Amino acid sequence: MDQAIVKLRDVTVYQGDQSILSSVHMDVRAGEFLYLVGKTGSGKSSLLKLLYGALPLKQGTGTVCGFDLARLNRRNIPHLRRELGIVFQDFNLLEDRSVSDNLRFVLRATNWKDKSKIEHRIQEVLKAVDLEEKTNAQPHQLSGGEQQRVAIARALLNDPQLLIADEPTGNLDPETSDDIILLLRRLVSEQGTAVLLATHDYRILENFPSRIVRCANGLIFDDQEMEI
Repeated sequence: MDQAIVKLRDVTVYQGDQSILSSVHMDVRAGEFLYLVGKTGSGKSSLLKLLYGALPLKQGTGTVCGFDLARLNRRNIPHLRRELGIVFQDFNLLEDRSVSDNLRFVLRATNWKDKSKIEHRIQEVLKAVDLEEKTNAQPHQLSGGEQQRVAIARALLNDPQLLIADEPTGNLDPETSDDIILLLRRLVSEQGTAVLLATHDYRILENFPSRIVRCANGLIFDDQEMEI
């Protein structure tokens, strides 16, 4: 059985009519942790946008979680995104709602109806990110690291096959960044969630080595087990 949940072959990534990356050949396997690295403007975010349907696949072939990227449309993009968790550098929490209400909002928006199942799932994901005691806290009462943990909990609500993290430690100090990386790696080992983490923080790569895919000069290079 093919365990690749992302498979790109001879893909060119476009922003409008401009080619950002070409000859992209990449697999992400189920339950894998890997880094996507490259300088600002090298195409990391564009590649991630392609994976979650924010940019169209115009050239090459690609599948993500069983969805053909070339056939994505308004109707099936939401279904793809329910198979993904997406975490950004900015936490994007609803500031006027508690932690649990932030999570409840997402579940209701993705057609969860049963109140008891909703409450149970909220407690499950908060436990996974070690925030069970912060259920009723407002975002402004949380540290940056705690807010990012809430964002990760939110990304886990629908039990994604793949969590895409775009510079998730960009606004955090080194110690807090390490805590977030350890949390993401724990999700891989305990829940089998694949994690694709874009970063330009080479300190993280040195401290927590794993497979690396690099964006440079309009191409990507797969380092497999890291050598920096």
